[in-house]
Amino acid sequence: MVLLEPDPFLSELHKMYERNKNGSVWITMKRSNMKPRKTKKPDPKREYVCLIRANDGKRHISTTVSPTQYAKFSQSMVIIMKGAMADTLKRKEKKKDK
Repeated sequence: MVLLEPDPFLSELHKMYERNKNGSVWITMKRSNMKPRKTKKPDPKREYVCLIRANDGKRHISTTVSPTQYAKFSQSMVIIMKGAMADTLKRKEKKKDK
């Protein structure tokens, strides 16, 4: 798994959606404090980050986003996801009243 900075993660996510137009891309998000495994007690003053992972079954990428950057990052990610799903969704026909 490759840990990327947020901006390269978004560009790789876009490429992943382009490669898998007929397949699936899975995205997971979770809160993480990124503590080393050897420490006994977590530092109470340490702020949590959001760990975001994406995979397409073959390639795995991940990034961490701080709470201050999260709003901007999520807006960028939503734009990429909507662009990837725009071609796959079917439009609903409006019912005509007689």
